[in-house]
Amino acid sequence: MYKTIAMPLVTDYLYSLTDDTGIFQHTKFGIPDRTKGYTSDDNARALIAAVMLYKNRRDAESLKLIHTYLSFLHHAQNEDGSFRNFMDYNRTFMEQLGSEDCLGRCLWALGFTLSEASVPDNLQNTCRYMINQALPHVKGLGSPRAMAYTVIGLTYMLETPQSLAYKFPYASKEVKDPDFLPKTVIVSLVDELAMRLHTQYQGNKGEGWNWFEDSITYGNAMLPWALFKASRIAHSDLFLETAKESLDFLASITFAKEGYFKPVGSDGWLVRGGEAALYDEQPIEACEMLLACMEAYETLGVNRYLDMASSCYAWFHGRNSLYESLIDPQTGGCYDGIHASGLNLNQGSENIVSYCMSHMVLHHE
Repeated sequence: MYKTIAMPLVTDYLYSLTDDTGIFQHTKFGIPDRTKGYTSDDNARALIAAVMLYKNRRDAESLKLIHTYLSFLHHAQNEDGSFRNFMDYNRTFMEQLGSEDCLGRCLWALGFTLSEASVPDNLQNTCRYMINQALPHVKGLGSPRAMAYTVIGLTYMLETPQSLAYKFPYASKEVKDPDFLPKTVIVSLVDELAMRLHTQYQGNKGEGWNWFEDSITYGNAMLPWALFKASRIAHSDLFLETAKESLDFLASITFAKEGYFKPVGSDGWLVRGGEAALYDEQPIEACEMLLACMEAYETLGVNRYLDMASSCYAWFHGRNSLYESLIDPQTGGCYDGIHASGLNLNQGSENIVSYCMSHMVLHHE
């Protein structure tokens, strides 16, 4: 039976996966697997977690993490504003251009960092510069998840009035340039991307299938989460209705009748008209569903969404299909997921970052 175990957030393992380049992508059990190198995807997510840590702790260690992850993303950005993703252990990028999802994740991280007032001005200025460089690529995005990540990052900016101008430290002075991070353009991009997601949803749903695509795969909760955020910026009931309907549908699939969270497995996913893959359950899905449910709770004020977010967090601590905690009590690391045969005992960066984010959002610490 499931029993709640109250555990403080231990971040030592996060530090152990990070060197002076960035956070390693994979591990062999609890040791970084240097042969797999680094990714912008993981460093973007790690940047979000580091900003959350610094907001709460205001310590030099968390600030150093922000420096490291932000520096990685800056190095990953091409001159035209696009991003590379995979880097080997020799600090050589293995491609000239990453995926659209990679660009979206980077914009999510940069927008979130920019929205946090405790982050030093010089680091926020770096985020401003990088976002401005990337903006020309936003309009051409075709991946629904890339659009969702981007909407989330840009709405964090728009919700923070001081985000759109360079800031001089100690002088309360801002540099305003109509051609730099133009608010009207950013608002228009958020509205356009959100409308594309809404239109795709409307064209695909039917016969009890309330989803954006004919399959439910990865990063699912990001889609309704993005529309919840866009609905506030655009004051759009259309976006809000689609966000709620799609999140409720996703919840109907990913919460077991016993009440615990059970994400669609990555070993086959869920195709329309078929059965959801039972395994592998991955921590990132629990994290992103928690974030979407918290957004729904804050937008709608319905306690059911807060309960769902709590269930997503409890998934990490044993309220899951295996009734096993995914948190290593010795290191604070998070296992890679739930296989048919049990826990995946590797403890990669995506998982500890997902757990850190989930813990800090739900517990405000």
